Amino acid sequence: MLMQHNLTLLLSIIFMILSVYLYLQWRKRNPSINLKPYAILKNQKIKSFSLLKQQGHCNLNHFLQTETENYLVRKFKYKSDRKAEFYIQNLAHKQGIAAKALVLDEAQELMICHFVEGEHLFKLNQQNLKKLARSLKKLHKIKVQQQPQTFKKLFKYKDKKVYEAFKILQQFKPEYVLGHNDLHAKNILFGQKIQFIDWEYAGLSDRYFDLAAISIEFKLNTKDERSFLDSYFSHKQTANYKKLNAYKVIYKTLWTVWMGELERGQIE
Repeated sequence: MLMQHNLTLLLSIIFMILSVYLYLQWRKRNPSINLKPYAILKNQKIKSFSLLKQQGHCNLNHFLQTETENYLVRKFKYKSDRKAEFYIQNLAHKQGIAAKALVLDEAQELMICHFVEGEHLFKLNQQNLKKLARSLKKLHKIKVQQQPQTFKKLFKYKDKKVYEAFKILQQFKPEYVLGHNDLHAKNILFGQKIQFIDWEYAGLSDRYFDLAAISIEFKLNTKDERSFLDSYFSHKQTANYKKLNAYKVIYKTLWTVWMGELERGQIE
């Protein structure tokens, strides 16, 4: 009887220690957020505050609901130029392609935006391809003063395919625009209008990097790719498929390495 009692006590202690450990690990991954200081929430009653099911690589995304408004609270996982991100997102908001960024708190390492409704699509029909092309064109028309990102400096050394891709690009004049630079399906919301989210990589880059991303991420066949590019470019312009294919190689290599599928040291 005593032995059974001791075993039960031991199991209770182990369970308690395990619970504390798991809680501490959860707190480490989900640090507490103090919402009291923000003027936008003054006199608003908070109805719910919870982690969203879908999370990004660089942020912990929370859904905040008050009696009058819904917000997205993004807790940063990594250091980045968040002031530039905040500024660029609001430029995009003025064009109707992004949520309005309301609060940037670098001390708490978070940003609060309006919450936008929409769904992530992983296969696009012709109508959605045309809508996406028009929205991307709006983004690329926004003017910013920045040093352009060529992506070449990210590579410590180049394999033959990447080397040839950059060699091809030397034949053409760069077409620097404000690029999102992270255009996969989970960063695009399709609703009444298209909204782009997660702007941490946004900045000046060649337009063909974003165009290549769309082609790869949505696995566009030749017909859909041509339709998408015809919708993006005006009648006076034609797509440069040599540039597009070169940037496809660069995009694939960058993301393959970042996702850990190639040997470390390929890029910085």
